[in-house]
Amino acid sequence: MRKLQNRLGFLSLFFALFGSQTFFGQEGKTTVEQNPKFEELLKEKQKIANSIALNEGYKIQIYNGTSSECRQKLSDFRKEFKEYDGTIFYSSPVYKVYVGPFKSRLHAEGALEKIKDKFPASLLIKP
Repeated sequence: MRKLQNRLGFLSLFFALFGSQTFFGQEGKTTVEQNPKFEELLKEKQKIANSIALNEGYKIQIYNGTSSECRQKLSDFRKEFKEYDGTIFYSSPVYKVYVGPFKSRLHAEGALEKIKDKFPASLLIKP
């Protein structure tokens, strides 16, 4: 009986000393310092990724041609239509200016009617 009490006492002491997380220094705190521009870059990346996504929704192609012509057309478009997002896409051998994406064909057709006044060669596409 005495041996059993000694073993139980030893086990209790062992777990009291070595079972505690604070004994091993496991209680700690991690502090992450992040540059404030990181969030800004993430938002910009998400915006670019959304504008390049070709498999989602409808788009309007307003122009195709050389790189410099497309940059000029996109600049003109952004001045005229601030409510729509546009991007340049390269499809060998020409560059294309896409506007969108639009979630439904109805929204895309409505935008196409407005855009065709300034960019008559515009056409609706579903990539």
